[in-house]
Amino acid sequence: MSHPDCRLNLGTLRGVSSVVGPHGVGASPSDKKSKNKSIRGKKKSIFENYMSKEDVSEGLKRGTLIQGVLRINPKKFHEAFIPSPDGDRDIFIDGIVARNRALNGDLVVVKLLPEEQWKVIKPESSDKETEGAYESDLPEEICGSHLLQQSLKGHNDSPDVIIEAQFEDSDSEDGHGNTQHVLVDGVKKLSVCVHEKGEEDAGAPSTKDESTSMAQDTSALPERSLQRSAKVVYIVEKKHSRAATGFLKLLADKNSELFRKYALFSPSDHRVPRIYVPLKDCPQDFVTRPKDYANTLFICRIVDWKEDSNFALGQLAKSLGQAGEIEPETEGILTEYGVDFSDFSSEVLECLPQDLPWTIPPEEFSKRRDLRKDCIFTIDPSTARDLDDALSCKLLADGNTYEVGVHIADVSYFVSEGSELDQVAAQRATSVYLVQKVIPMLPRALCEELCSLNPMTDKLTFSVIWTLTSEGKILSEWFGRTIICSCTKLSYEHAQSMIESPTKTIPEQELPPISPEHTSEEVHQAVLNLHRIAKELRKQRFLDGALRLDQLKLAFTLDHETGLPQGCHIYEYRDSNKLVEEFMLLANMAVAHKIYRAFPERALLRRHPPPQTKMLNDLVEFCDQMGLPMDFTSSGALNKSLTEIFGDDKYSLARKEVLTSMCSRPMQMALYFCSGMLRDQEQFRHYALNVPLYTHFTSPIRRFADVMVHRLLAATLGYRELPDVEPSVLQKQADHCNDRRMASKRVHELSTSLFFAILVKESGPLESEAMVLGVLNQAFDVLVLRYGVHKRIYCNALPLRSHHFRRVGKKPVLTLVWDPEDTEREPVQQVITIFSLVEVVLRAEAAALKYSAILKRPGTEDLLGLQDKEECDSDHDHEQED
Repeated sequence: MSHPDCRLNLGTLRGVSSVVGPHGVGASPSDKKSKNKSIRGKKKSIFENYMSKEDVSEGLKRGTLIQGVLRINPKKFHEAFIPSPDGDRDIFIDGIVARNRALNGDLVVVKLLPEEQWKVIKPESSDKETEGAYESDLPEEICGSHLLQQSLKGHNDSPDVIIEAQFEDSDSEDGHGNTQHVLVDGVKKLSVCVHEKGEEDAGAPSTKDESTSMAQDTSALPERSLQRSAKVVYIVEKKHSRAATGFLKLLADKNSELFRKYALFSPSDHRVPRIYVPLKDCPQDFVTRPKDYANTLFICRIVDWKEDSNFALGQLAKSLGQAGEIEPETEGILTEYGVDFSDFSSEVLECLPQDLPWTIPPEEFSKRRDLRKDCIFTIDPSTARDLDDALSCKLLADGNTYEVGVHIADVSYFVSEGSELDQVAAQRATSVYLVQKVIPMLPRALCEELCSLNPMTDKLTFSVIWTLTSEGKILSEWFGRTIICSCTKLSYEHAQSMIESPTKTIPEQELPPISPEHTSEEVHQAVLNLHRIAKELRKQRFLDGALRLDQLKLAFTLDHETGLPQGCHIYEYRDSNKLVEEFMLLANMAVAHKIYRAFPERALLRRHPPPQTKMLNDLVEFCDQMGLPMDFTSSGALNKSLTEIFGDDKYSLARKEVLTSMCSRPMQMALYFCSGMLRDQEQFRHYALNVPLYTHFTSPIRRFADVMVHRLLAATLGYRELPDVEPSVLQKQADHCNDRRMASKRVHELSTSLFFAILVKESGPLESEAMVLGVLNQAFDVLVLRYGVHKRIYCNALPLRSHHFRRVGKKPVLTLVWDPEDTEREPVQQVITIFSLVEVVLRAEAAALKYSAILKRPGTEDLLGLQDKEECDSDHDHEQED
């Protein structure tokens, strides 16, 4: 049944929270009934008052206070952390009182508690989960998601659309957020409280027996026995949107004063507090027919949270629709992360040329290099409609060198500084890629028509052109504004077929239309030349110490009519993808050097800090324990280790996937920054690429940072004045771009999680091989290889006679004894260790959009074969190491 939209405009209700007395999280309002009779007396505060700005500023200067971004563990909402400034173990914040009303992602200031109140980390105990739950923060340069995001463009050009998406699965209680795998004290720590089959208590502490058992003996390491603990004393910036999706419930005590005024809003994300919402905001028949709304998803915004209440006060913003359906769930995700998905206003649209189709003004031809006769083309996913980069490659007269060009849509020409369009683009900061659609940063007319480098149409571009040898050695480079006319729109598949058929003429019917001025042979040869040079550039990059952590990425096939996922597969990253990536990286590096040389105080650059020291050390210890000869001394050494220590058989490749996943955990976010705000140039470096300077220039249609860089490059080349922006203001813009990129990444992951959950529900159960990556005493964690998702498998959800946990040296071993299907047969034993290959089934659960992994019952022959294979491969690896 449908319900009226519940959009409301509720101002802050003064004095309302004074009737909301202190109570525990999850307590019924009836617990406070007696306190509601009089609100005159001063209530005892649960939370401390925040410190003054002046005291905070002084404390930060003196080092008595610490600032950082708050991370709340989605599996245990009472645990929160901020990064330690020295890169050591995270600082622990225990419970919602110590968190002092800060929400996940907020920039907070904390004060360390006295040492006697620090968290005790007991050797061999489950309390080794001492780092916060990390979400995947791999920058796109390390995992190739630049191309991944491009591949999400355009989704309604064909009946069945293949859309790529990176997928980080969620095991949190609510089905949102990422599975968190944390390496601590040599441990990939995965603790859990198992109550009912396959369920975990998001709020309960784990018991000793439930610790992930990969830990070293820390009894000889007293310096690791305590974790610094702190409390929040100030919120610098409320970066969390204060919006949440969830469900409405009546209060438990029908006789209480509160029952007549408020309903209880229960957020799906347990990191957000429960919220009282005025009944007058709720649907009219909610009180009389609450069950009608049991599966209705609402959005609520927190408007106040007083010192004397564990519950916040909120306003109901909207009824989204039925939980478990794509559009309501998607709108909820977008709202929670503060994504502006509204239509562009008329004021914004008026900033664009009104007479379409638009033609380039004659004066631009005198200001730009005319490249319209050159063989220039785009390479994108077949469904892409916003084409912001093109390539060219021609052999020069000497027969040994090439002129290679990267041509980027000149978005800054259409986005005037200070205009309504500029302000909206700056606020959105990035396009947001969902599985089924894109929320664009710029109006569609600009993304798909005015700026898109569509074939056989004159377009304004900003180009970087090099003279290169076939070995990729740069002899010269040129930057400037240009005009191009792309001769064809190649898909990655077209380019790949050209690469794989270097001597074969590809039939015209298998290629897209090519302009009459150029031939398919000319385009084919240009692609082959680009591929050859890209291979050399790539080889040299990795010799120079670059790192790549390719993680499994899902591609969904969507039904054109229903929008539901029909199937999925792991996206294959091929030579055509690598070709484009290599020249985009080269252009970004070239532009970074150019703008920094010209404006050393005002260049917008992109840095990637090295991995977090503590987590990296823990990973080193884990690899030592597992006998894996990994070298973590530099990005290049790590890349070499991942490339060389594994074979290319299925088992070795699966182990490599597991280890790559583990290696991603210590990695930090890449960040935009203003060069004038960092004094130590060593901090400018990009760890993954192992280069001193890097920026983003190649995707101005989807990233506002690139628009800012275009403006800087234009000033460098004398096309315009340098934007009159102080470094501190530029840094603030950079910070906003960082925040929105992270929100966009989370939204993308949650959208993918939503679609995969629906796929399991609609098409499941799904079977796959999986590799064990963590062993507990009552459960174990696996990487499901076919889908690239992490899942926990609980022993008490399996038809086992018994299970037994032990250590063999430092190696955790879980022995499962299966009940025989035939009573005349003997029980079957199965040994589970890290890097074991197992068969799992993903199946939908009764709750909306939740699914679990179940271990398939093994046969005796399978078990013997698997154990023999494991021993065989293990011996083979030792021979290789020797």
